[in-house]
Amino acid sequence: MSHDPGLYFAEDGAPRSERFGDIYYSLQDGLAESRAVFLDGCGLPDGWRGRRGFTVLELGFGTGLNIAAVLKLWSETRAPDAHLTLFSVEGFLMARDEAARALAAWPELAPIAEPLLAQWPKARRGFARFDFPQWSASLSLALMDVRVALAQWHGRADALFLDGFSPALNPDMWAEDVVQALADHAAPGARLATFTVAGAVRRGLMAAGCAAR
Repeated sequence: MSHDPGLYFAEDGAPRSERFGDIYYSLQDGLAESRAVFLDGCGLPDGWRGRRGFTVLELGFGTGLNIAAVLKLWSETRAPDAHLTLFSVEGFLMARDEAARALAAWPELAPIAEPLLAQWPKARRGFARFDFPQWSASLSLALMDVRVALAQWHGRADALFLDGFSPALNPDMWAEDVVQALADHAAPGARLATFTVAGAVRRGLMAAGCAAR
């Protein structure tokens, strides 16, 4: 089985996946969408104020845009002795040069994107570790099936970003057992954000114990 996402750049410069027939982010402004949906949606940075540790779980690493956005916000607002733990899952990792091209659309992210890209995995399977001592942050990237990744991770997330491709095009990521596994990994009071408004996803999240906001 190929683990290539089939990435290509459309005429407007936006990255798309031929494998899933979907976009990676909004064609208008992916960074603004990431901030509005995931950072604001999970109440950040207020969620980590006054805390010495905070954990984010993401499904759908993609170009690394959400991770770059949260790292930038963390670098600007964290307490000096606090640590950010990131765990992200990606079944179809793009090449480093492709990610660099995508992230270059936002020059303000360059100070974050450069150390992220410098540690980009060469392999498309397994676990990859990224360390960002300058911001007291670390990322574990699980390059594998989402069920396997969640079964092997023993953390509890304070914020959950669900950023996989559309449920109609990538149903495995939104399956009932995956949603339940996410709920099992949520810390008390955790907040979850997703771009999708699909009714089946909303019902699945509520069935797993998530309250709508």
